[in-house]
Amino acid sequence: LFGARALNSLRLEKGYGSWAREYRPIYTPAETGLDRFVAADKNADFVGRAAFTDEPKNGAARKLCLFKVDASDADAIGDEAIWLNGDAVGWVTSGGYAHHSQASIAMGYVPAETADAAEGWQVEILGDRRPAKLLPEPLFDPQSSRLRG
Repeated sequence: LFGARALNSLRLEKGYGSWAREYRPIYTPAETGLDRFVAADKNADFVGRAAFTDEPKNGAARKLCLFKVDASDADAIGDEAIWLNGDAVGWVTSGGYAHHSQASIAMGYVPAETADAAEGWQVEILGDRRPAKLLPEPLFDPQSSRLRG
């Protein structure tokens, strides 16, 4: 037996998405960052192959990003707005408190063309826009050395 909330906390600080929140049929492998696991060069035909092979030409529409949120008494949990420089640009898919890192974390999708913006991010929690920092890598074990150790 284990705690589902503990598992959620651990996956957030590791930057792992979950099925039905970050990974759904409406998101492409490139948007989720999982395109490295699709072997399009094999001779197998699969549903979505044409869309997958065309995406590098057109570019992914959005990108899954990880944020550290300056939350006070509540954390994002999902479906909150992500703001950039005063404009609502995306949405939180899941969030919570990362106990090991002692930080409030939110994962969500933003337009791909904005996904590299270093400043100006906010996550709306209970109607209050909280400052957020885009994380280029997970807070816990970003090189996965402990995972492989």
